[in-house]
Amino acid sequence: EIYTLSLHDALPISIHKHVVVAGYGWCGKGVASRARGMGGKVIVTEVDPVRALEAAMDGFEVMTMKAAAKIGDLFITLTGDMHVIAADHLRVMKNGAVICNSGHFDIEIDLKALTKLARKVEKNVRNFVDAYHLPGGKTIYLLGEGRLVNLAAAEGHPASVMDMSFATQALAAEWAVKNQKKLTPQVYEVPVAVENWVAKLKLSSMGIHIDALTKEQAKYLSSWDHGT
Repeated sequence: EIYTLSLHDALPISIHKHVVVAGYGWCGKGVASRARGMGGKVIVTEVDPVRALEAAMDGFEVMTMKAAAKIGDLFITLTGDMHVIAADHLRVMKNGAVICNSGHFDIEIDLKALTKLARKVEKNVRNFVDAYHLPGGKTIYLLGEGRLVNLAAAEGHPASVMDMSFATQALAAEWAVKNQKKLTPQVYEVPVAVENWVAKLKLSSMGIHIDALTKEQAKYLSSWDHGT
């Protein structure tokens, strides 16, 4: 017996679903890219004009959360700010909309407003899923209680990412200790040398080789006397 599998069946996110990604920083860019790769129609919301332009240039639809709230099926906040999804947005969402946060504590979604709007709340209708029944027969589903969904409802950050974070943190702390006499109380960016070292180690562990500048190329990049 022969079975056929359509593109629609093969995709974890239906090609008919709108995925709203709030915030186009490093995390937002990754989520938007993965969601598109899984077949979602991705919408990005932003407050930063440069990041909004980046999202548009990357081929994503960009609009306000107020506009996106009416058409989104899955909402993911990744901003680091509070009440990115607020009462006004919740009121106009579709029946069956799914909301979650992967950016910052549990305040990116206004949970107090959601609870206040709901006439009934069903906890754990599925693992890590709470159903908020609103007046008019509409239900909104909240994942992971609004906490970072990749931690609260999954397996956390993969080791292949955390090794770079911890290596960078450790080397940055070492740099601060070695240079403490020259430093004043303020925020410092991680030294480029540390970032490059960690990146080179990671590439090596992955068996990836990259090109290196020739002396002529390095000299050209550091000079200003050539050009149009």
